[in-house]
Amino acid sequence: MAEEGPRQPLAATRQRVRDELRERILAGRLKPGDRLVERELAEDLGVSRVPVREAIRSLEAEGFLAVQSPRRIVVRQLARADVEELFDVREALEGLAAGLAAERAGKAELRALERLLTDAARATESGDPARITLLNTRFHDEIVALAGNGLLHEILRPLEGRLRWLTSQNEHWGELLDEHRRLYDAIASGDAARARAHAVEHVRVNREVTLKTLFPEDGDERSAG
Repeated sequence: MAEEGPRQPLAATRQRVRDELRERILAGRLKPGDRLVERELAEDLGVSRVPVREAIRSLEAEGFLAVQSPRRIVVRQLARADVEELFDVREALEGLAAGLAAERAGKAELRALERLLTDAARATESGDPARITLLNTRFHDEIVALAGNGLLHEILRPLEGRLRWLTSQNEHWGELLDEHRRLYDAIASGDAARARAHAVEHVRVNREVTLKTLFPEDGDERSAG
C-alpha cells in the first residue's frame, strides 16, 4: 500500500490516480481484460475510493476501460476496427496540425522542436523504450501546440492517451526518428502542403507497422487467402 502523504484537494488526487492508472495501462502493467477493483486500487494508491471511482470514469471516457457490468470494469481490448479508427482520426488531425505549424512556427519554436529530436536521437542510441515513447509523444504534442489552434487541441485531448499507446507499439525506433526528422524539415521549410504530406505519410507508415504488430494473424489470413 502506498504511503499517504499530505492531504491533497480531491481534483488533484483524482488527476494523480487517473494518471497513474493510465500509465499502468500504457506500460502494460494493467493488461487488456484485467479487472479494476476500487477497494484494491484505493488501498494500493493510499487514497479513498472516491478519486479511484472518478478516475475510472475518466479512463472509461478516454476509451481505456470497458464496463462489463456495474461491478466489473476491465482494461479494454482494442479491436482492429478501433485501431483503424484511431489512425483515421490521427491522419486527418496531424496532417492539419503539421500544415498549420509550418505556417505559424517561429525560430524559437522550431529550435524547441529540434531539441526534442536531439533528445530522441540520444534515447534511440541508448535503446530506452520508455523515454523514446515519451519524446516521440512530446514531439507530436509540440507540433499541435505550434499549430496554434485551440479547437484542434481540445479535439485531440481525449485521444492523447490512446495515441500515446499507439505510438508505443512501433518499436522501429531508428525509422521513427528519420520520419520525425523529415517531418521537422518540412515544417521548418514553411511549406504547409509539404508538411501535411509528410505528416500523413508518417501516420500511414505507423498504421501499417502497428497493425502488423497488434494483429499479425490478420496478415497471415490475408496472405493465405
